[in-house]
Amino acid sequence: MTQKEFSAIAHTIPHQPGIYKYFDEQNGLLYVGKAKNLRKRVSSYFSKTFTTYKTHELVKRIHHIEFTIVNSEQDAFLLENTLIKEFQPKYNISLKDGKTYPYIVIKNEPFPRVFFTRRVARDGSQYLGPYTSVEKVRELLEFIRQTILLRTCKLNLTETNICKGKFKVCLEYHLGNCKGPCEGLQSAADYQEELNHLVDLLKGNLSSVMQHFKKEMQRHAQDLDFEKAEFYLKKIEHLKQYKARSTVVNTRIGTVDVLSILEEEDIAYINYLAVNEGTIVQTKTIMLEKKLEESAPEILAFATARLRNSFNSEAREIIVPFPIDFPEPGTRITVPRSGDKKNLLDLSLKNVNHFREELRKRKMLYLDEKTPDEKMRVLLQLKKDLHLPEIPVHIECFDNSNFQGSYPVSAVVCFKNGNPSKPDYRRFNVKSVEGINDFATMKEAVHRRYKRLLEEGGQLPQLIIIDGGKGQLSAAMESIRKLKLPGTTSVVGLAKNEEEIFFPGDSESIKLAWDSDSLKLVRRIRDEVHRFGIQHHRNLRSKGVFRNELEQVKGIGQATATLLLKEFRSVKNIREQSLDELAGLIGKSKAGLLLRYFKENK
Repeated sequence: MTQKEFSAIAHTIPHQPGIYKYFDEQNGLLYVGKAKNLRKRVSSYFSKTFTTYKTHELVKRIHHIEFTIVNSEQDAFLLENTLIKEFQPKYNISLKDGKTYPYIVIKNEPFPRVFFTRRVARDGSQYLGPYTSVEKVRELLEFIRQTILLRTCKLNLTETNICKGKFKVCLEYHLGNCKGPCEGLQSAADYQEELNHLVDLLKGNLSSVMQHFKKEMQRHAQDLDFEKAEFYLKKIEHLKQYKARSTVVNTRIGTVDVLSILEEEDIAYINYLAVNEGTIVQTKTIMLEKKLEESAPEILAFATARLRNSFNSEAREIIVPFPIDFPEPGTRITVPRSGDKKNLLDLSLKNVNHFREELRKRKMLYLDEKTPDEKMRVLLQLKKDLHLPEIPVHIECFDNSNFQGSYPVSAVVCFKNGNPSKPDYRRFNVKSVEGINDFATMKEAVHRRYKRLLEEGGQLPQLIIIDGGKGQLSAAMESIRKLKLPGTTSVVGLAKNEEEIFFPGDSESIKLAWDSDSLKLVRRIRDEVHRFGIQHHRNLRSKGVFRNELEQVKGIGQATATLLLKEFRSVKNIREQSLDELAGLIGKSKAGLLLRYFKENK
């Protein structure tokens, strides 16, 4: 998948936690990842200038992307881990530098230690996992450390060594993080009970752990040891928060299928979650077209049979929002009203709603599936809303962009009959403007575009949109007047933030209705010119066409320039730094060279 192809679908990915799945052309699963913000994380694969060879190979093979929304980052982590263990996608393994997944090990030794390892040895130890990364295992171990009291030392705690008094309790004991088995202050049976709680916690069985803590809290309260009672109360609250966050893993639910439906005229959207031993292992959303005014229960029953067959489901319980006639022997239909199963149903409905909403937005914004007559109605509406003298069947839009304060470029895109006319797209590498001057850049681009169009006898657009508001609109009008074009075409400015539209000389703006087809078309055109301009800079960077301005300074190499940009983000910001601030990063000598260059090249 190219950056251009991804740009066309990026807006469909939500800014919510969840997991994403990359598939190849043969629908093979390449990679599963989790994200706190799905759109930002997935976009990062297609916007990085420099990346590893393996990541480059992965991105090259991506044909399509699927995602599942969850309620929290913790749920995303758990679901990602489950799917990787279930399907072992190719790049989840090969992108880990040839190493295996980490495990949490309960070491086979007196008073067993608990830590993470990549080696699974046949030494009688208990291995839990595998997990997706060292960071995630450490995160889990930190949660365990705050909840279960286990030793972290490497002492050889044999019964003989303890009886001889070879060891003394350490700081962890005094901090309340260990019960001191090294001095015989904790029995092996009591320590084993803590380990049993740890295993329950890792398997999602939190209720037994909470019950134990409640008993301890009540016992200490009865003994009037309120400090220790509060200690266990905090642990109970900690576990409650952990449990509340985990919708995608709940062992009490068992193995079930969850389906939800959303109807819209002749279309029905169905989401399917396959849950195995309390953990979501498959997700899918489909769209069905009604043929004979089928009822919602009929559609859902049909979709249930189809999806269960597709995923070879053997679940004996199906969770749905209302009763359906599903005559498969030995299968129970459940319509939950509250509790964990209702939470799963709500999660399924959340995914089906997002799927429907994104399809709706794409259809409206990109005029998908509209007939020529429908597209013409949108253009007629735009003519009416902007009080244009002609129907804007030919629209062009200009925008400026630059890279880190250098290399200004202006881009123009062309739409005809509501559709992109890509052969008419143009970019202008600015020739007559020194430094960054958006107004002068816009003036040059508009002049060059229509001077050449007039010389070639081309048709002028009925509407020209200048992205940037009043200032850039005034600059563009200078070129329009110079070419003697006023009155032959309509020119408007589009304010970047408020989506206000300005006409030359008007003090008041026009604000189109936020959900109108007119504004959706204007947004589409604006987004397209942004994409087109930014893509040009990315292409130049990937070809090594330009170097950073800093590398033009004698004595400043690529490594130093990269270090400066990482710290200060742009050349403009670097220019504003003092000698001391720069010297602290790159040394006094190089800082002096840099400031001297900036002074000579103001």
